[in-house]
Amino acid sequence: MAAGLVRDNQRIARSGCRRPQEARVGHHRSGRSGAVSHGRRATCATLASHNALTRNAVPQRLRVGITIGLHHAAETLWNNGIKQNAVFLAEALNHCPNVASVVLVNTTAVPVTDALPWDLKRWPTVAFEASQDQFDVLIELGGQINAEQTDLVKQRGGRLVSYCCGSEYVTTMESILFDRPMWGSNLFINQRYDAVWVIPQVAGTSRSYFEVFRRQTATEVPFVWSPLFLEQRTRALAHAGTYQPQDGARRLSVLEPNINIVKFCLYPALIAEEAYRARPEAIALLQVTNADRIAKESLEFITLMNQLDIVRDNKAVFLGRHETPIFLAESTDVVLSHQLENPLNYLYLEVCWQGYPLVHNAHLCADLGYYYPENDVREGAARLIEAIDTHDARAVDYRAEQRARIARFLPGDPTLVARYAELLAGLFERPAR
Repeated sequence: MAAGLVRDNQRIARSGCRRPQEARVGHHRSGRSGAVSHGRRATCATLASHNALTRNAVPQRLRVGITIGLHHAAETLWNNGIKQNAVFLAEALNHCPNVASVVLVNTTAVPVTDALPWDLKRWPTVAFEASQDQFDVLIELGGQINAEQTDLVKQRGGRLVSYCCGSEYVTTMESILFDRPMWGSNLFINQRYDAVWVIPQVAGTSRSYFEVFRRQTATEVPFVWSPLFLEQRTRALAHAGTYQPQDGARRLSVLEPNINIVKFCLYPALIAEEAYRARPEAIALLQVTNADRIAKESLEFITLMNQLDIVRDNKAVFLGRHETPIFLAESTDVVLSHQLENPLNYLYLEVCWQGYPLVHNAHLCADLGYYYPENDVREGAARLIEAIDTHDARAVDYRAEQRARIARFLPGDPTLVARYAELLAGLFERPAR
């Protein structure tokens, strides 16, 4: 279900205190002729007074909550980027001078325990029910709150932000066209966000989608990443899992998730094929991860792949899921990538931070790795051959260069921190919704 969506039978105004735009013309409750009882009117007045006082008393330093949605008590950080995103954003906000504290807020019934794979002292994590007095701003990122929970946030004078980091327009199209149910008839779109923040790589496809349905102008915000978990995972590996030059033919890898059209393995496989036709002796193996199902079940994919020389020569394998930092360290020399309208993601930064050559078409980080424009497979193959021929001679300098360029995405980057501090302050410059 898309962020911000809860069941349509959960009404926004549970207390009976409708905001002006919620009044229904010509609809009255049976037996009341549209009147509100004295007790309920008093309650409404009390809440309105409370909210007005709270709005006038903006804290100098804000307490911020960021939602996550746990499915397991010891959930891995490597099955998707959402939980990492929440932690990285928390780290960035902790650098903001107008932030007093940041907590991660779990919106599911899964208990919060020490089994979680992050430092609970550094990033306190609590259930929503236990967090309501711990934030002035709630950023809905990885877990959804419902209408009643929205009321609780608003009654305490809090601000609610929708932080959008998924290609929701694309997934919605695919759901409708290809019979992939998402919310069915249980659709409620929260209309009470005080701000909608969108990361750059999804703004192109989904910004207007968010704006129309959430009835709020969207603002593009900085993308945040940290090598924290990557380095934690590779600490025990030889050379901390970084790229090491070696002789001989290269192992090529495609690490796209292959769950929708945005990040799919076909063009990277074609780049490998073009390079293989030109320099077969330079390529030892093509490994396509997250592709075992389609390599077994999709006749279209199977017959296409069987047209390729690299497949016919038994130099291609189609694998299941692998953990990126371990796979990089143990199984590959070059990573090939392609995206459609999602030109920045954690994979690129992980690969380049570790010093591996990345052949990619992501224009928002064109200064990283070996960039080719748009869908130009031949240029991608040329960049791949360049990486094969030249990368090892400058591997140490390349890694240092990549890390310097990635610094703009780190949680402590001064420009990034200043922007988030500005965005947080702006939430209290206008009335709450």
